[in-house]
Amino acid sequence: MELVIAEKPSVAQSIAAVLGATQRKDGYLEGNDYLVSWCVGHLVELVQPESYEEAWKKWSYESLPIIPQEWQHEVKSDTKAQYQILKKLMHDDRVDAVVCATDAGREGELIFRLTYNMAGCRKPMKRLWISSMEESAIRDGFHNLRPGSDYDNLYHSALCRQEADWLVGINGTRLFTVLYGGKALKVGRVQTPTLAMLVDRESKIMNFKKEAYYMAHIMGNGLDAVSEHISDKTEAERIAGACENGQALVTSVVKEEKWVAPPKLYDLTTLQRDANRLFGFTAKQTLEYTQSLYEKKLVTYPRTDSQYLSDDMDGTARNVIEAIFNSLLFEQDIMFNPDIKRILNSKKVTDHHAIIPTMEIIKQDLKAIPESEMKILSLCANRLLCATGEKHIYNSTKAVLTCNNTVFKVSGKEVWKNGWKEFEDFFKNSYKTAEDKSDAEEEKKLPELHEGMMIAVEQTKVSEHFTQPPKHYTEDSLLSAMERAGNEDMTDDVERKGLGTPATRADIIEKLVKDGFVKREKKQIIPTEDGMKLITVLPDVVKSPKLTADWENALTLVAKGEMEREDFMADIETMVSDLIHTYHEVSDEQKKMFAQEQKVLGKCPNCGGEVVKGKYGAFCKNKCGMNVSRIMGVSLSDEQVESLLDGKKTLLKGLTSKVGKKYDAYIIPSGTEEYHYTKDGEEKSGVQFKFVMEFPNKKFTGKKK
Repeated sequence: MELVIAEKPSVAQSIAAVLGATQRKDGYLEGNDYLVSWCVGHLVELVQPESYEEAWKKWSYESLPIIPQEWQHEVKSDTKAQYQILKKLMHDDRVDAVVCATDAGREGELIFRLTYNMAGCRKPMKRLWISSMEESAIRDGFHNLRPGSDYDNLYHSALCRQEADWLVGINGTRLFTVLYGGKALKVGRVQTPTLAMLVDRESKIMNFKKEAYYMAHIMGNGLDAVSEHISDKTEAERIAGACENGQALVTSVVKEEKWVAPPKLYDLTTLQRDANRLFGFTAKQTLEYTQSLYEKKLVTYPRTDSQYLSDDMDGTARNVIEAIFNSLLFEQDIMFNPDIKRILNSKKVTDHHAIIPTMEIIKQDLKAIPESEMKILSLCANRLLCATGEKHIYNSTKAVLTCNNTVFKVSGKEVWKNGWKEFEDFFKNSYKTAEDKSDAEEEKKLPELHEGMMIAVEQTKVSEHFTQPPKHYTEDSLLSAMERAGNEDMTDDVERKGLGTPATRADIIEKLVKDGFVKREKKQIIPTEDGMKLITVLPDVVKSPKLTADWENALTLVAKGEMEREDFMADIETMVSDLIHTYHEVSDEQKKMFAQEQKVLGKCPNCGGEVVKGKYGAFCKNKCGMNVSRIMGVSLSDEQVESLLDGKKTLLKGLTSKVGKKYDAYIIPSGTEEYHYTKDGEEKSGVQFKFVMEFPNKKFTGKKK
């Protein structure tokens, strides 16, 4: 009997249905000599620093660098139940082998291996590697199971990624938070260089100085020809005036046939970019919608960085295209002879091919799909049609005219074969997508022109323009920048370029938003003041896109077995150690950069110092030991603390009696008293409110015990 472990319950159910494991059990399915169970994302994670050494619990410079000698993992508290089920199944005497059926990628491999290792399983391991959840793909996958050891290098790469992120994140965050104090300064292997790009763009926008320029126009015979940029308005007006009612000589006419090749198929990043540009979806939303479609068997595996299909998928592509015409967007009688060859290239397909719809689109009721997912499905379908369509061909005309010794230029274009853009135009019209208004308008067709031709100037004018600052990043342009980061410094034979992977970029952006270092304003992604300040204080070694891109490439080499895991980790550890030893103090002035103003709630009744609002409740700035955060196990709000410090009667709700009953009571402060008790063998002491309790409609006087 084989135990099959998927990444999610929904995927496990799809696999179980194909294998005939139809009997529902507690946390798994059984049948036809198979047990099919699932993880719930990551069941096992790296432990926190304090689990290695007690000294590492405290954030201090002296405790750095934190580099474990042997890495330790633990089961996540909220997934222990499912882990125990998997562990029990792995050790079931009936089980001869375990099949890893988690998502076919780096993270999927890590999720399974950590669970397998934590459970102490030693049974033979096999690997299911599929790019679609269709029944046929699952069957083919089980007929072609590979030994788990074939994916050892992929697992090593995943471990390196996890451990490197932990080392850089823990050490970098603690180092700069301790040095500067105040707000937690989150540092990440990928997120910090990404933030640095956003800050660099914002600085250029803030420092940009707008400058005016002018252009003289001559109009006649359906033409609107313009001069070069002119810095002086008076000069532009003089040139325009001199051409009024004059004659313009056509000195040059260049006609060219040009074409735009069909786009490539979608990988995850290009899909996320288009979904953001056309629909305003965040990268995270697009991944979630596409993952849902994958689990519904409607599209192929989403976390891919390939834009091609393998050479053996000619028939698959043709069948899917036919299915698109029968189910999704277009009339069946449209004339279309797809060029399949241009989307086939096995050499450019690594773990997974490009994202395309599956044959399930003609079997399922697409009207039942949520609108957001339908937009993504339609995008993927439309891209397959565009990618296999004909070239978009147009004639371009550029003409040069002279009038009164000034050169004017005009250009135009005429489309004579719309080609693949016919599908694109149909799609945009169907969804009424609104692209940025700043996009250049289509050039118009010019009248027939030839050299030596004279054109009467019917009208002149001067137009005013301004130089434009760089645009703020949108999610579309940021994803593109992350993908290209460091490329200019890398040779063409580098395996992977850029920041992060298609699968991780969305989470990086969301993390920056959550940590308060960037904010979304409509489609724009803009660094906050804290984000700007953070990048100013961090060294290049943690914010360099080039360095992080180098690491991403190294991880790919580890996955291919072309670089040792130990060598990669040694480089990371050296970098972390050097960082700690290089940056060990900052000035008092620099520390003020991230100082957080603390709200004063009142005066301490014990020592007279200021009581302020802290991260974990109110406390006395003099650290006299006064506890002003809780009374009788109830956390106090800022308003309640202020009231008690002011000596006022304060209502507390939800108190619990010794017999477990809930009640409300008024607390009237009457000074302070010391307290002492023992918890977990440790002596606790301090100062607390002394008070009188008053019950609604009933009075009782006593002291807190």
